[in-house]
Amino acid sequence: MFRHRWLYLLHSFGLEFWLPLPFLGVLFWFGGNLMTEHVLSRPYTTVNQLQADTQLEVKLSLTVVLIQAVINKTEGVTFVAVKTTDSTLKKLEYEFGVTEVSEVESAIAQELNMSIEQTRKLVRYQIQD
Repeated sequence: MFRHRWLYLLHSFGLEFWLPLPFLGVLFWFGGNLMTEHVLSRPYTTVNQLQADTQLEVKLSLTVVLIQAVINKTEGVTFVAVKTTDSTLKKLEYEFGVTEVSEVESAIAQELNMSIEQTRKLVRYQIQD
């Protein structure tokens, strides 16, 4: 009889729903902690490893409009700006460690994958002492 009255009192206040909630919360908290610790303590091994010492080679097919070469003889370098008609890549900039015109033309032709004759037609030089 006492038990029946106790259940009726719990039911009238709605406590039969609210009393198990803290227990369920603690249960989920401990379960979540155990699962997190298990997942984070596993060893992590990768099959593919990152190689940072390799050079990426990119081949571009561009229509070159103008090549502007500034030869700085005092520093021993040549700065080259290449203008293209491509909508995404309008300008390329290079720096070469040569100052002789034939070497500059050869370096530009090799970098842009062009012939030396095509390079000579498009290049404009500016020499700085």
